[in-house]
Amino acid sequence: MPGAGEFISRCREKGLKMALATSADKVKMEINLTEIGLPPETFNSIITGEDVVNKKPFPDIYIKAAENLGLKPEECLVVEDAVSGIRSGKTAGCRCLAVTTSFSADALHEADWIYDSLLDVPDGVLEW
Repeated sequence: MPGAGEFISRCREKGLKMALATSADKVKMEINLTEIGLPPETFNSIITGEDVVNKKPFPDIYIKAAENLGLKPEECLVVEDAVSGIRSGKTAGCRCLAVTTSFSADALHEADWIYDSLLDVPDGVLEW
């Protein structure tokens, strides 16, 4: 996802806790992180599809991610590029930032914010 590294750096600079919540299994998640050059230690918590009974669009993965960070879901921002992920995050009670890399803005309309790239996200989205 274009701008992911820069976005993660911005979050770190602001002292935000970060979790990776993916429906993929652990092996696929590790391969994906290696491919994009992000070590698992980038995140305070990692939740995979193996860690929950119900995968997206159910809210379980985001609820568990919030718990692992010591936060309430309503204190969390979900960053997603998929309709099922936005639905999952909203059902969990999180605010959602959609990126139109996989779906149109119209399809991602349930999100609180929608941008074409993580490079376009203003600081205000991270400061609430």
